[in-house]
Amino acid sequence: MNLRTKGAFSALLLLAAAAAAEVPADYLRSLDAAARSDVAGFAGFSAARGAAWFNSSNGTDWSCATCHTDNPLAGGRHAVTGRTIAPLAPAANAARLTEVAKIEKWFRRNCNDVLRRDCTAAEKGDVIAYLTSLKR
Repeated sequence: MNLRTKGAFSALLLLAAAAAAEVPADYLRSLDAAARSDVAGFAGFSAARGAAWFNSSNGTDWSCATCHTDNPLAGGRHAVTGRTIAPLAPAANAARLTEVAKIEKWFRRNCNDVLRRDCTAAEKGDVIAYLTSLKR
């Protein structure tokens, strides 16, 4: 294998690794534990509940879909600033949901915009279950 072929092969491996990016397992375990302590009879996260929650205004004028669109595989636009937002679903954007600090930062900001409060662990887990269930 020549140097050029090795470089192309390495680039393909990096792209494959990025495409296979996943939500950190320890983060999901911590959400699951918190949801079980907060919600009586909690039986696990639900992509269906996450989809409904993502598209619902939940008592305010905004929903997640207000900026991210009702198709998280597509890009969106911030409702106030007009700033372009990259696709939210990991299947369309391998950089999404891979770093706990970023996940928490955006949940903190967006939950406050949509709910005027922090999201619960169950809400976060359901939304993550929904976003990671989407396929291109």
